[in-house]
Amino acid sequence: MISEKEQFLNSWDREFQTTLKVIKAYPMDRENYKPHEKSKSAKDLAWTFTSEEMMMIPGIIAGNIDFTKTPTAPANIKDILSLYEKTHKDMTQKIKSTPDTEWDKKMKFMVGPNKFMDIRKMDILWMLMMDQIHHRGQLTVYIRLAGGKIPSVYGPTADETWNITVQPQIAMT
Repeated sequence: MISEKEQFLNSWDREFQTTLKVIKAYPMDRENYKPHEKSKSAKDLAWTFTSEEMMMIPGIIAGNIDFTKTPTAPANIKDILSLYEKTHKDMTQKIKSTPDTEWDKKMKFMVGPNKFMDIRKMDILWMLMMDQIHHRGQLTVYIRLAGGKIPSVYGPTADETWNITVQPQIAMT
């Protein structure tokens, strides 16, 4: 039977590969693009993937995430992409080397403005991955608005179509 940590790591790697594809699809000459004055720039949004992993995974393992120590972003998306690949590899190794029993422990985690709850560390890892998927979705919108082509994420897009062949129905007797 596959452990929850193994299930997470399988999903984590699959989603990482998709996120890489999305970041690489972003028009690099438009990295300062913001669709609205309240929005992050594309570069800052791309940095979210790396900075979250750098802060959250060691913090989850330690039982305390310090959101005040956000690392400084590299100068451009190309450098962010390179650091993201390295960081993800390092953080994946940290997750793998942390005993499964540690992931079942609970820690205080912010669930609203000035509201904390005791949440299982593995559940926080899952929330981290879902948050990254959310930000990846935002970045796909930026890609379209910046004039780029949207890659396939969970299925075909107008820019990356799939050649779907209909499989014949198999009669069950």
